[in-house]
Amino acid sequence: MAFRQRRERLRSILNGSTCIRPGSVYDPTSIRIAEDLGFELGMFGGSVASLAILGDPDVTLITLTELAEQMRRMSRASTLPVVVDADHGYGNALNVRRTVQELEAAGAAGLTIEDTLLPQAFGIVEPQLISLEEGIGKMKAALDGRSDPSLVIMGRTGTRGGGAAASSFADCLARAKAYDATGVDALFFTGLTTRREVEAISAATTLPIVLGNTQGELDDAAFLRSQRVKIALQGHTPFAASTQAIYDTLKALREGTRPKDLKGLASSELTGRLMREADVKARSGAFLGLKKP
Repeated sequence: MAFRQRRERLRSILNGSTCIRPGSVYDPTSIRIAEDLGFELGMFGGSVASLAILGDPDVTLITLTELAEQMRRMSRASTLPVVVDADHGYGNALNVRRTVQELEAAGAAGLTIEDTLLPQAFGIVEPQLISLEEGIGKMKAALDGRSDPSLVIMGRTGTRGGGAAASSFADCLARAKAYDATGVDALFFTGLTTRREVEAISAATTLPIVLGNTQGELDDAAFLRSQRVKIALQGHTPFAASTQAIYDTLKALREGTRPKDLKGLASSELTGRLMREADVKARSGAFLGLKKP
């Protein structure tokens, strides 16, 4: 499937009447699992990207090249549309422009650009925000870097995100309205926690809303739909689950458990399906003259 078709599917979600929960993906196998299970959308988060690629925490050590290459691997493996957490765009507004170009070429259906000051400043414990004016410049640069108009650009604000970055709700509202006016395709929020906040954002803006947190009183699909929330994340538990499974398996092997006695392993049928083994065998026959055994 061409990249544009994937982006149009994401736009259909943003223009639709429902609120969907994306699957957290981070490599070719996880995205194929999400696709096969029927997820409409994948979310490639910055924290899981850092873990999957570097094994490091989410402290902006990953590079744009590493992020884009991982997205390219997933794009090759699956046709599932993916939204990429592009953090702060890896620098200033000009870097943001290049970030958009690289992720567009890698097959992302959409991406988020945020207004958090990254990497973390020296001597400052809590996360900081860039100015509203710089944030607006980044959103405009992101739009300017887009060559495929179907690529979805989401403006994300770190306000209400916890710690010192969680400035007043008035600041959050002002940034939301300003980013809405730049022409981005959707607004992304991670720190909204009450219905009152979501209602205020919805009333003050016009764009589709994406939420990174829907716990507590926000865990209500009907309410989210009524407030123009089109995508609601549900964390990155698949990576945590896979980490625990690998740890338990290696621990059991180290302690003397025989491979045949291990529990919870993927069947050969499931593994073959995720490898698209039938397709590979068909191509081997058509192009290499290999007969089926």
